[in-house]
Formats: sequence, structure tokens, C-alpha cells
Amino acid sequence: MCCGNNDIEKRAELPDAVDMELIKDMCFFDPHVHMTSRTTDDYQAMADNGIVALIEPSFWLGQPRTHVGTFADYYSSLLGWERFRSSQFGIKHYCTIGLNSREANNEALAEAVMALLPTFIYKEGVVGIGEIGFDDQTALEEKYYRLQLELAREAALPVQVHTPHRDKKKGTQRSMDIALEHQLDPSMVIIDHNNEETVEEVLNRGFWAAFTIYPFTKMGNERMVEIIRQYGSERIMINSAADWGISDPLAVPKTAMLMKKRGIDAATIKAVTYDNAIAAFGQSGQIDPNDFANGMAINQSEKFENNSILRGGQQPRIAKGSIIIQ
Repeated sequence: MCCGNNDIEKRAELPDAVDMELIKDMCFFDPHVHMTSRTTDDYQAMADNGIVALIEPSFWLGQPRTHVGTFADYYSSLLGWERFRSSQFGIKHYCTIGLNSREANNEALAEAVMALLPTFIYKEGVVGIGEIGFDDQTALEEKYYRLQLELAREAALPVQVHTPHRDKKKGTQRSMDIALEHQLDPSMVIIDHNNEETVEEVLNRGFWAAFTIYPFTKMGNERMVEIIRQYGSERIMINSAADWGISDPLAVPKTAMLMKKRGIDAATIKAVTYDNAIAAFGQSGQIDPNDFANGMAINQSEKFENNSILRGGQQPRIAKGSIIIQ
């Protein structure tokens, strides 16, 4: 090998294909995936592996935004172009809208975004306020978390809570405490990015517990199987949170496949990879499973703002087994 990086060599040995025979009759709902950061190849792979619907939370794009207009355009893209792009592969696209915790620390910008949010949160396809919460657990993050909880309460929308990577247990507990202070019903709050040290308290307090299956960090799917064995499926859901970093948009079907291999029953698998996401975010009144449960009609001759995913009349599939691109 010309590359001496041992981590890359180890990763190359890991299985990365979904065994469709194990999950061929299953449908999946990924309730947290940042498709703005992904390619059409990812959409095709997700559709091929049973993902029929997804939720795209608004989030941090990798570097700080400096003007409120960039938020307006971004939110519009989640409701417009990205929903269209998803539909071209037969996947129903929903989103959550909010000011993320990292950019909440720019107070002047955060104030402008807060004034903008009511323009978007009542639009078709918005199934919650999110992802919001804590990152560095600063006073400004708390201020705008609280303000957005009030928005969610007024709009009767679910809340999608980002829990911090650092000091996660404290941040998760504080997130729940504040939600209860604002008189939100825990059944309307999805606490995301859980792990073994947070899950029990989240469930005991009546909140939804979402788990991000991430390569080499956060929560691997083998650990997820053990959590399901211990806690069952009630109020638990799995997502990929795939974004612009190293992540896997097939994390949900791959975890379903692993659960199947490890003897988890079909009803439990369906609950944590499909049903529970619909139950939690369906409280928005925006999700009708009939829109996607039996497949969506695909018309790739359609355009959005005079733009298509196709190039020169091509079809979206490519022969990945060939080095010749036709």
C-alpha cells in the first residue's frame, strides 16, 4: 500500500455493506440527517437500503455565519431545494428549524435569527424546533435555548435537543431541567446524541431518547444493540446525523441489520428505526405515513426553480462497479 496510515487500513477492513436479504422487507425513517452536506449518491444509497423518510435539522455549517440573510437562505433551502432533491429519490423530506447552539454565542446575530424564526417554523414540512440546546454550555446558549423552547410551546411543535459532546451528562440534565421549567411536556422533547450515561435518566423523566450512530465516535451500532437489549424500544430512536464530517447516511439500516443478526425481534427494530420517529415528530401534525409508507412516485423530469438533479438528460444511477463513467 502507498498509504501507511494504520487508521485508514483498519477502516478499510470494516464491513460497510448492508445485507439486503436481512432487511429487505423493512422501511426506515432517519430522524436526524444533514442532507445539505451529502451527495445525490447518498440519497440513492439511502433509497436503495430502505430509507423512505428523513428529518433534516438546521445546524452549524462548519464555519460561523455572519449575516442573518445566510440563515434565511439556508432555511429556505431546507424547505425548497433539499425537499425537492430528496423527492427525486423517493424519500420524503421533513426538517426542523432553529438557531444552533454554536451560533447562539454571537448575540447580535442570534437576536436577528430569533426575529426570523417565526417566518419559517409554521411552514409546511417543518416538524419541530431544532436542533437547539447546548455546546459549550454558555449563558448565551442557555438564553437562546430558553427563547426557542418558548417558540416551540407557542407553536405546539416538538423540540429536537442537541446535547453537548463535552460534559454530556451535565448538559443533558440541564437541557431537560430547563425544558421542564418552561412547562414543556417531556413527550414533546427529543433528547438527541445520547449514550450509556444519559439514556436511563432521559427515559425515566419521560423524554424521547435519540441515538446518533457515528463511525468511531459517539455511539457505535454494537453498543446500540446492547442498549436496546437493556432498555427495550419505548421512546428510543436511532439516527445517523450524517453531515459534512466523517459519518454514515446508512447508519440506520446498518444498525437494523446488526440488530437482526443479534436476535432482536422485528417489532423492536421497527420501533426504533421507524415508528418512534413518526410518533415523536408526528406530534407536529405534519407527518402522514401514507405519504411514504408504500413508496413515493418519482418524476425526475420535474424541476425546482428551473433546476434539475440530472445533467444532460442522464439518469441518476451510475455503474459503480466500472471505472468507465458513461
